[in-house]
Amino acid sequence: MPPTLPGFDPDSLLSVASALGLGLLIGVVRERRLPEVAVVAGLRTHALAALGGVVALWIAPAAFVALLVAVAVMVALSYQRSREDDPGLTGEVGLVVTVLLGGLALPAPSLASALGVVVAGLLYAKVPLHRLSRELISEKELRDGLLLLASAMVILPLIPDRTIGPFDAFNPRTLWKLVVLVMAISALGHVALRATGNRWGLAIAGFFAGYVSSTAATAGFGQRVRETPGLLSSAVGATMLANLASVSLIVPILLAVAPHVLSALWLEIGAACVVLAAGGAFGIHRGEDDDVPAPTAQSRMFSFRAALLFAAVITGVVFIAAALGEWLGPRGAITAAILAAAAELHAAVATLGNLAAREAIDLDQARWALLGLLAASSLAKTVVAFSTGGARFGSRVGLGLGLAVAAAAGVWAL
Repeated sequence: MPPTLPGFDPDSLLSVASALGLGLLIGVVRERRLPEVAVVAGLRTHALAALGGVVALWIAPAAFVALLVAVAVMVALSYQRSREDDPGLTGEVGLVVTVLLGGLALPAPSLASALGVVVAGLLYAKVPLHRLSRELISEKELRDGLLLLASAMVILPLIPDRTIGPFDAFNPRTLWKLVVLVMAISALGHVALRATGNRWGLAIAGFFAGYVSSTAATAGFGQRVRETPGLLSSAVGATMLANLASVSLIVPILLAVAPHVLSALWLEIGAACVVLAAGGAFGIHRGEDDDVPAPTAQSRMFSFRAALLFAAVITGVVFIAAALGEWLGPRGAITAAILAAAAELHAAVATLGNLAAREAIDLDQARWALLGLLAASSLAKTVVAFSTGGARFGSRVGLGLGLAVAAAAGVWAL
């Protein structure tokens, strides 16, 4: 019987193949990006390094550590000789990472291959990445981006995720999420505007932001209008598209909670969506803001103060809804849901679906309640639009949202 290596099985050939493939990929990218200079490690070196990593870990963890140390020493010596011609460390670090990915290919070949593609992409994108960091991103954008990332990744995880205060209406993490959402949506609009221009940039940002929070999107576009009044038409259209995305989410919510309510109310929901889509298209194609210059690198991505104010307003609405539900008991459930819709439409729709699923309300009451939710949500967003974007923005947003509610009510009346 022929001898076998410890831990060998046929599946290990996939790990070897993955290591060889990622080594070849990283090596060929490294050589092609620097054809005019003698690179520290090219195609063959990276392929051998990846194969060495998988084979060394296959033999024993100690062998892998020894190989990694040896490669690190050779990389350090090579850098000492070549740093005058190429002061960067990309090639040296890339070779060490190739060894690590080769070792990773033994327990997780798919993950190692995916990371190998990422490494190759980073090496290939040297010029555009340098241009992005040195020329395209300004100090203001970098500062705003760091503030957003710190708010989302540092502060948010540290905030307790539990209800506190009267009626258990306040959840500190939820409130801070609203602040982060407003900043993120405004930043998304800024990036989209710089990338594609005023008209389509706001439309794209608006529609996808609506799936996160249409109220936050309304506040973000209101801030944009206040900063650049010439963007009024496109900002109103983007706000309509954000609300279109928000209303469309009613369908999967009711489908999951109370399908019979959806089958009874789909015409009303569809009518509101049609009006919002028409309003979005009208605002985008009017073209009044074609001559307005897009934001520059020196423009602010968002207003932190406005985001805090928005979260404070939503907190007040949630508190009032919780108080009514506590004081009025079951009879106040629909009233509380309608008030809660002013802060978050989808949670209120889920409450409505649960009431209908428990047969606490019939379909006619559910229809009335849905119209109440849409009206309350539209009214709250109109107030947000007035407070963030001014009278012209608020009146147009209010008109569009009011027509959507009227269309839903008209379908029911028919």
